[in-house]
Amino acid sequence: MAENSSNNGNHVLNIKDGSEDNHNPSNSGICVSIPFIQKLLAEVLGTYFLIFAGCASVVVNLDKEKVVTHPGISIVWGLVVMVMAYSVGHISGAHFNPAVTIAFATTKRFPYKQVPAFIFAQVLGSTLANGTLRLLFSGKATQFPGTLPTGSNLQSFVIEFIITFYLMFVISGVATDNRAIGELAGLAVGSTVLLNVLFAGPISGASMNPARSLGPAIVHNQYKGLWIYLVSPTIGAIAGAWAYNLIRFTDKPLREITKTGSFLKSVGRNGSN
Repeated sequence: MAENSSNNGNHVLNIKDGSEDNHNPSNSGICVSIPFIQKLLAEVLGTYFLIFAGCASVVVNLDKEKVVTHPGISIVWGLVVMVMAYSVGHISGAHFNPAVTIAFATTKRFPYKQVPAFIFAQVLGSTLANGTLRLLFSGKATQFPGTLPTGSNLQSFVIEFIITFYLMFVISGVATDNRAIGELAGLAVGSTVLLNVLFAGPISGASMNPARSLGPAIVHNQYKGLWIYLVSPTIGAIAGAWAYNLIRFTDKPLREITKTGSFLKSVGRNGSN
């Protein structure tokens, strides 16, 4: 949940674009350096604890006669996102979400060459977390902590798009803009997740994260409606990131915008030719 720190100052939840990892001229493609491995480990561990806590609240609620309650599940998701963002945000950027990683890459705030490794780390963390939960709660009726549409597929698709758009818009605002209070980024993002799960959970499961849905699907071999949670959050995150870019530089003149590598740079370049 961060950006390239060379673009917009230093925030608590900042991530460098990996350029420091590429100082060895013998490396090509993704640089397998110690800092990059540390980032991947942070994503694996962060995603593991995020998914473990969130999905555990779902499993316990199903297994123990709704003892956690839906508001309780929402609070768990919001708190664990906030805690893990503050814990490893300064190491990997605390993405924990393939949709967030892809969205940052499309806005040139994360290197494309590192996207596959980050996504693999996130899916691995989610799968391990759900594997752990299945071992711990493998009773007579194994509870599925994944996401399933309760209504139509279209309804869940639209809901997932909107809430992920909302989430990514908030992330872009509080964690990538040097005019925002960066120290509050984790709190703002966690609160957004809490709100989304609170109202969208009963409809679509409020995934907002392809890894969150893919991990349980792999462990429980249940892929019904999975495409919704792979496609819709990704599109929503990309749209949310670009939407924030539309208002990011509203206090700057057009000439300055076109020189800062913003979304209007290509337009300005084409207009001058």
